[in-house]
Amino acid sequence: MKKYLLTLALMVFAVSAYGAEIKIAYVDLNKALNESNSGKNAVGMLEEMVKSKQGAISDIGEKIKVLEDELSKQASILTPESVKTKKNEREVLLRDYQRMVKDSQDEVQKKQAEFMDVIVNDIREVVIKLGREGNYTVIFEKAESGMLYYSSEIDITDQVISSFNKSSSVKGN
Repeated sequence: MKKYLLTLALMVFAVSAYGAEIKIAYVDLNKALNESNSGKNAVGMLEEMVKSKQGAISDIGEKIKVLEDELSKQASILTPESVKTKKNEREVLLRDYQRMVKDSQDEVQKKQAEFMDVIVNDIREVVIKLGREGNYTVIFEKAESGMLYYSSEIDITDQVISSFNKSSSVKGN
């Protein structure tokens, strides 16, 4: 935080020394990410991915439940060897289930990180372009800036979202 404040103070001093206008803004990258068309599309794709994985996981969960029901209902009439076989089968299914859950979570997290990296980089390009075109002295990222107060008048997030959506539709994203 001190680094940001020191940088801001030096910039204000340097700009004011030359008599130039100081123009400051901030962007809420989380909002831009979540409300942009690309962000919404990424969330939709991730939700579909989760649904498809949940279907396969649920199938194994049902098999485990059936085996547990069989074990509890038939334990008294099954031979010790049959009970042991069913318990081993259940343990294998449990391991498969846990591994599938972990692998699915890891895959979704990896895909989410990939989507977010691409979208955030594209949003940053739009912010840089808007900064140059708007002659901004500095544009901060709301969550990372360390600033405790800022007027909503200097929030250009909606402008960034609009520009990003336009540039994404031109690129075909």
